[in-house]
Amino acid sequence: MIEASVSAVPGLIVSFLVLAVSVAVPTAFVARARNKPWPLRTALAAYVAGIGAVTLLPGSAGLEPSQCDTGMPAHVFTSAGSLLNIALFAPGAFLAVLLFRRPVTVAAAFGALSGAVELAQSVGHLGRSCSVTDLAANTAGSVLGSLVGALWLYRRRQSPGRPVRDLAWGLSLAVVAVSVVGGVFQYRIDAVDVVAMDDRRRGLADSAVQADEWIAGVARGVFGRDTQVRETATRKDGDRLTITARTNRGSISGTWPQKTLESARSSDARGDEGGLSEEQVTAAAEQFARRWFPKNVVGSERRIRSIGEGPTKTYVVVYRRYTDEVMMPMRLDLTMAATGRVVGFSARTVDDPALAPATLDEAEARTLAEKVTGLPAESASLLAQKVGGEWRPVWLVGSGTRDIAIDAATGERVAGDG
Repeated sequence: MIEASVSAVPGLIVSFLVLAVSVAVPTAFVARARNKPWPLRTALAAYVAGIGAVTLLPGSAGLEPSQCDTGMPAHVFTSAGSLLNIALFAPGAFLAVLLFRRPVTVAAAFGALSGAVELAQSVGHLGRSCSVTDLAANTAGSVLGSLVGALWLYRRRQSPGRPVRDLAWGLSLAVVAVSVVGGVFQYRIDAVDVVAMDDRRRGLADSAVQADEWIAGVARGVFGRDTQVRETATRKDGDRLTITARTNRGSISGTWPQKTLESARSSDARGDEGGLSEEQVTAAAEQFARRWFPKNVVGSERRIRSIGEGPTKTYVVVYRRYTDEVMMPMRLDLTMAATGRVVGFSARTVDDPALAPATLDEAEARTLAEKVTGLPAESASLLAQKVGGEWRPVWLVGSGTRDIAIDAATGERVAGDG
């Protein structure tokens, strides 16, 4: 509250002086007119005016109207901001105890004042921040100031006035204040946990640094030890980060904190002149896949095909996994040079989902697709696909330039055909 006030409220000191004089001078005149000691009353009035200046003058910081920060940091009473808030309310409560000699009532009154301040900051268009942490710190300052005032009276042998009545009034005021402030917070204020948001931002920043270090290490492992990372780009995707590193040897991307690679492409995508046989290239691909994608390799079928002719031709090594003849969502495609160098890869590491049994065979799927398109079915693949957020066995039937998706368990056409 206080930390933000100095920067958020232009001319705070001038505003405080004007407000303090406006309140203190009439207070002094009234006290003298009633033959009451005026210095203590004037000081208390000026101090309460200072609390109002610090907490309620319009500023340029804070949450949206009708919002309040309900987050509680780990060091709620020991942070710099909380200590300043305690220091803001403690002297006022101390002065009030010296004046009224009712410490319990004063503590409850200043606690209620703090609640009223936070509510005003929330419901008013003041550009100030309502905070439960501030409320707790201000209330602690009120209790501390009242306790010090009571000890001061005790040392000066000035007993509090009517302690039983003070206790009754103080507890009653505290109950009413808690009920009113709590009720308004419950029904009129939107809770915003700024502490948790800050923790998430810090956690995301720390996670991004760790992800950078991880992807840099992976890039050196994939492209070679002399790989230098030139830049990284991080994108938040749900509860994970997708990170892409651009290096002097190519680009590579993966997810954090899952530590799964998604794709890579060497900056030199041409096939090297090499004389390795298909079997030797397959062995090099298998070694690479088992190192970097062990989950994708286990239980998968491997296929290889060549692209081009001569010593610069490349090979594509494909890994797919099938359960009950349904292609699982896992994917791994490696592009290899004839020297055994990995030119690039694309991967999708997904656990095999549990699927409903397929009751529709390929012939039936082709017939249904032909009825929809009026064209002969050219291809049909049975694969696991998400439908409405749920994994389903789906026939993907190609008919000319159009694919028809059919749920293999129900025989129903899937909306949003690929």
